[in-house]
Amino acid sequence: MYIARVPLARVLIIEDEAAIRDGVREALQLAGYATREAPTGQAALDTLGDDADGFDLVLLDVLMPGLDGFGVLDAIRRERPTLPVIMLTALDAEADRVRGLRGGADDYVVKPFGAGELIARVEAVLRRSPARPKAVRTVELPGGARFDAERRELTPPGPGAPPVPLPELEAALLAYLIAHADRAVTREELLRSVWRLDPRGVRTRTVDMAVLRVREALRGVGVDAERVVRTVRGAGYVFGDPTTDADS
Repeated sequence: MYIARVPLARVLIIEDEAAIRDGVREALQLAGYATREAPTGQAALDTLGDDADGFDLVLLDVLMPGLDGFGVLDAIRRERPTLPVIMLTALDAEADRVRGLRGGADDYVVKPFGAGELIARVEAVLRRSPARPKAVRTVELPGGARFDAERRELTPPGPGAPPVPLPELEAALLAYLIAHADRAVTREELLRSVWRLDPRGVRTRTVDMAVLRVREALRGVGVDAERVVRTVRGAGYVFGDPTTDADS
């Protein structure tokens, strides 16, 4: 009996040199990944525009004619802020690595690289990003209020109600909880993914205080905040109507 193999993940390879592109594709496919390719930055953006939610990771060359890798990275982060990106670069200067990482890249691989190193980097980035969902934009909350993650605003229900701005951190926290509404999110994960801090050895009430501020903002637009952003004992926080016992 033939059993179809489910790919580990879908990877978009953005690389203008055909030989490198072919080698990367072969290495990924042998390791069990599905791939698509784009030879230029603009072709990559066109591919992502046609199938934005169809990729789990992007391998992005820096030096390309026309739109370079940094320009592509900027565009990806505007449209898909949660999509993992690994930069492929011949630029070994620290300034270029820093620019890519500060621009939102998850990792980088310096050319020339071996297939084993590349696969290990891909596995590591995907392991750190086990549940990267589609980016949250506008969400209707229980009670009719709306949350606009891009504008960082809460809008009360009712016609003509003025929006209420949220600070950047609280908006990012609420968006992350909404994006992972199917599970409880630990304080450690929030520190790592929202605050961008290493949670190891950190003892802090920072997350709890930020959640209190988010709840206060939700109450201000008529949302039953303790019911919508709940504390799950021993697990963390979860967004949505109660499905398990919780304390607030």
